[in-house]
Amino acid sequence: MAGPEHPEPHGKRDVATPPAAGLTEALEAIGTGAYLVDEEGRIIAVNSRAEKYLDRPAEDLYGRDAHDLLHRDGHGQPLARTRCRMRQAFHAGHAALGDEGYFACGDGSLLPISWLITPFSLAGHEPSTLILFHARQARETDPRTEPVATLLPEIERLTLLAATTSQLTSTLDVDEALRRLVTLVVPRLADWAIIDLITERDEVWRTVVVEATDDGLVHHEVLQGPMPPVPQGSPMPLSRALRGVASTLAGPQTYHGPPDSGIAVEQRRLFDATGIHSAAIAPIRSTRAVLGALTLGRAKQPGDFNAPDLPLIEDIARRAGLALDNARLYQRQRKVAETMQNHLLPQMPRVPRLQMAVRYLPAPDASQVGGDWYDAFSLSDGATALAVGDVVGHDLEAAAGMAQVRNMLRAYAWALQSPPSRIVERLDEAVLHITDVAMATMILARIEEAHDGQWKLSWTNAGHPPPLLISHDGMADYLTDGHGILLGTGAHKPRADATTLLPPGSTLLLYTDGLIEEPGHTLDEGLHRLRRHAAALAHRPLTSFTDQLLERVRPAANDDDVALLALRVPTST
Repeated sequence: MAGPEHPEPHGKRDVATPPAAGLTEALEAIGTGAYLVDEEGRIIAVNSRAEKYLDRPAEDLYGRDAHDLLHRDGHGQPLARTRCRMRQAFHAGHAALGDEGYFACGDGSLLPISWLITPFSLAGHEPSTLILFHARQARETDPRTEPVATLLPEIERLTLLAATTSQLTSTLDVDEALRRLVTLVVPRLADWAIIDLITERDEVWRTVVVEATDDGLVHHEVLQGPMPPVPQGSPMPLSRALRGVASTLAGPQTYHGPPDSGIAVEQRRLFDATGIHSAAIAPIRSTRAVLGALTLGRAKQPGDFNAPDLPLIEDIARRAGLALDNARLYQRQRKVAETMQNHLLPQMPRVPRLQMAVRYLPAPDASQVGGDWYDAFSLSDGATALAVGDVVGHDLEAAAGMAQVRNMLRAYAWALQSPPSRIVERLDEAVLHITDVAMATMILARIEEAHDGQWKLSWTNAGHPPPLLISHDGMADYLTDGHGILLGTGAHKPRADATTLLPPGSTLLLYTDGLIEEPGHTLDEGLHRLRRHAAALAHRPLTSFTDQLLERVRPAANDDDVALLALRVPTST
């Protein structure tokens, strides 16, 4: 029998590190033994039930190869990987389950188990594999046994809980999480699902009322909408669940008596309208607050819910609570960040005879803010400054750094009667000493009307993709002069200026690298794509030109934000 005294050469950990934030919390919500392994099969997170089952503290499990450490045959001997069904499912990357398996425990004993293995993904973490297991018989050293659930056989229960965890935690959209929750429980457990959520203003909203029919899931919007306040002290099932007290069974008779609150009136209406003859109601809770209640009802399905069914429904509601809380926090952060970004990005000045259009698109997976920016403002000598830049990152820290750089640039450009290169040199010195910006690129240009009515552009480039100049007849060329190193290096090298006259009717395009960079492709490919589409769109009005350029050129696999400034000079002097 395998025990600590037997060497396990393949089970040694590479590095014993605790799990990333969020992984352990997700596993603790699972009502059986659970652990996660990385792409190499090493344990990266474990819940407390698994620790008890295995008689091993989590610190002794982190970083260990799960197969070598735990998997045994019926005689307690190490199990060859080619004979191990769990290992085969792990390599195949698909879900599998088994009724017979054995794990080696820390005290040298052998634990007979039933198990489930499935791919697992939690937002913000690398994809991993989830293993759920429970003892096929109670261990003598652990008198606690699992509650019996009659709603589903045990292995189906584990499968449902695993699917609930993986599906709900892999989205940060509240509506999508609710949709997935409904499809998991209806019609598997009931033919009706009702979800009541508590809003941020402590109002109750009946968000979902769904029925499973032969034609699929039907949403009954007439039964959805605002609900009366949650009464304190009410013994009625939904009121108790919305206070986070307990899960309860209910039926039409529960609400036939005199109602004690407006919620009781709505519940009677629900039972009358749906024909539900048996319901189970569980609170939806996060670690911080009660978020709502989940009601599963049976109308056409035979049989009633029983008390042993409630632990499974509570487990599902608990997972839903964690997922909804994460989604709400994420959406709240996105809203705050979006408001911040709208205030950070400036309004464009009105310059007689010049057209300007600007666009900002956040990174797809970011919080609606980033380090990419644009700016245009009048200078003290009557010229107009144009700028586009990129502070590394796409988060709140990058946005704050972007605001610092942009505001300092405005001050230096207004105060200094000097070419763009000198202004950027002063800005570079300031970035090093009075900001937390580690690295940034930018283009600073000034445009002014020459004596002959043409428009003159002067610019300097600090490590940024070159401006693109598109003539009225579709000739597109990059302005590669005036190029220098990016900001923040401390090199103190002199910067160059470049000057050109803009042809009548031409369009100048300043942009950030999110418009042209694409994983697996070279920068030259992106520049070529931009030049080709810009030339084809040269005849479009400037607003249409800008929108169509973003739609055509921005890569589908883009993971960065994009800032773009387009300027068009008049067709004649």
